[in-house]
Amino acid sequence: MLDDFILRAALAGLGVALAAAPLGCFVIWRRMAYFGDATSHAALLGVALALATDLPITAGVLLVALVMALVISTLSGRNVSADALLGVMAHSALALGLVAVSLLPGQRVDLSSYLFGEILAVTRFDLGVIWGGAVAVALLLAWRWSALLAATLNPDLAQAAGGNPRREQLILTLALAIMVAVAIKVVGALLIAAMLIIPAATARPFARTPETMAFWAMGLGAVAALGGLLASLEFDTPTGPSIVSIAAGLFALSSAFSAALPVLRRRG
Repeated sequence: MLDDFILRAALAGLGVALAAAPLGCFVIWRRMAYFGDATSHAALLGVALALATDLPITAGVLLVALVMALVISTLSGRNVSADALLGVMAHSALALGLVAVSLLPGQRVDLSSYLFGEILAVTRFDLGVIWGGAVAVALLLAWRWSALLAATLNPDLAQAAGGNPRREQLILTLALAIMVAVAIKVVGALLIAAMLIIPAATARPFARTPETMAFWAMGLGAVAALGGLLASLEFDTPTGPSIVSIAAGLFALSSAFSAALPVLRRRG
């Protein structure tokens, strides 16, 4: 059954969407959107490292994404504003990754597949890596959900209650690095942050609790992944950008519904 490349692509998209959605909720709650950008842009450095050392691509991306996330966490608040630091790190990582890949001797690299993803070329091994990473992220978030939520909503109160917000930040960093490593094959380094942020932002108007927001985001992410795949096959468009375009369309509908809801309630 898994010899069907369209089925493999659909399963890969679902794996990324279901893992990215709850993680994206924390990215939004913590206002870490640029943090996700910087970590995902570092993926190209991971690709260069993997190709230079004969490591698996996923291992190289995971290592560099984790290092980048830890560096950003460490430097935040030290004589430079957070948004400036994240802007510098995001664009520097992307530029250095592109330069590093171009300098690899004897390597002919299709940069577009790493920048925008190549979901239709997903193999059964890639599928195992994607779903393995997705399950790892899901288990990590389920294990630390209450502690992560407390540290996100009120770090001082969480610390007073015996929690460790710094530890929860590191756990979230690890989950984000895993997500970047498994998603690069599907949507590419430039679009990973979009799959983290857009479904979660789309789910916000429909959610009354953090848990329902996470579930809504998972459903919307799955719709975007499958809808984008079908649209790319129908109109012969790039699949990764098509997935993000469907997600953006869902966000626009959600925003319109959210804006119209108070008017409809007054008229009712």
